[in-house]
Amino acid sequence: MNSWLPLAITLAIQAMVAMGLLTLPAMAPKVAQAVGVSAAYIGLYIAVAYVGAMTASLASGAAVVRYGSIRVSQVGLLVCAAGLALCAVPAWPVIALGALLVGLGYGPITPASSHLLARTTPGHRMSLVFSIKQTGVPLGGALAGALVPGLQQWAGWQRALLVVAAANVLCALLAQSLRAGFDDDREPGRRLGLGHFLEPVRLVLGHPQLRMLSACSFVFSIVQLSLTTYLVTFLTDSLAYGLVAAGFVLAVSQVGAVMGRVLWGWVADRWLGARRMLALLTLVMAFSTLATAALQPHLPGLVVPVVLFVFGASGIGWNGVYLAEVARQAPEGKAGVATGGTLAITFLGVVLGPPAFGAISGLAGSYRAGYAALALPLALCGWMLLRPPRT
Repeated sequence: MNSWLPLAITLAIQAMVAMGLLTLPAMAPKVAQAVGVSAAYIGLYIAVAYVGAMTASLASGAAVVRYGSIRVSQVGLLVCAAGLALCAVPAWPVIALGALLVGLGYGPITPASSHLLARTTPGHRMSLVFSIKQTGVPLGGALAGALVPGLQQWAGWQRALLVVAAANVLCALLAQSLRAGFDDDREPGRRLGLGHFLEPVRLVLGHPQLRMLSACSFVFSIVQLSLTTYLVTFLTDSLAYGLVAAGFVLAVSQVGAVMGRVLWGWVADRWLGARRMLALLTLVMAFSTLATAALQPHLPGLVVPVVLFVFGASGIGWNGVYLAEVARQAPEGKAGVATGGTLAITFLGVVLGPPAFGAISGLAGSYRAGYAALALPLALCGWMLLRPPRT
């Protein structure tokens, strides 16, 4: 089977749901103004979304085995679209329900794609292929940053949400023609029960290397979502950027992530290996958080985009190398289950991280404090990754 076709399919699906997840944060100040709340509450939107994502990732392992990767991905796209449509209702309770649905649609996409890619990708290309697939996340973020603010100005924030919802539906329809070829390993008789729901967590907690990797991803996810969720608000509040200019810088950070994910996967496969590559990225993330906290309005025009480009390349660029290492460490045939289990812990970091970031920033009166506070847990992760693996 040609391994590049599954990669193209999973990349497109990942980009669509990632764009859906970040559409509302990309125009958070305008939405908050329309609804009558502070833009700092965007952290709660992300937290609710990732509660849904965490739940869906746990359930996705058995669902992928029963229904197939493509079918599970199609359902995820449609649920994400329904959530975006609800977010267009200018009432926070309805937006919260929409956020939950967006997360429920987002959560199963990575376990489904990991299952498909693990069985179609040669071992010597795992880090690169998984990294390319994971560029769908920053690619979706770049699309959100580049298109959504302008779309909001042209058509309004509600129509912008509906346009992205329609794009997710279209992607689900296009994937239907591929289902027969790539869901041929499904097991229709596989039962779905509470035991299968908990299986991914039991697998991860019982495996020392998966346990360590998931603990690091808990911190990495806090860093990633603190960047993508609060960047537009940080730039508008602290650096006096306009909404379109701030969206452009968000897009720059996502472009850095796209380039970084491919480069880190190639370097990991060719020279460093996944573990040392992740350790190096952890150090770059730590320096990037401190550099972001130090940004000032009077700096030369290129400084802010360059700092955020590096931050995006490291703070969002780690996922592909990480997921490839999870797939390597997983027992034979359990890549999707192991991915679902580690992602549940990753998503827990997303649930807890943005609200904590918002709380720290609120208490300190500046988003700078939130970014600076991320450096310490990153240093601890770097130490964990540099330690010799336990046998």
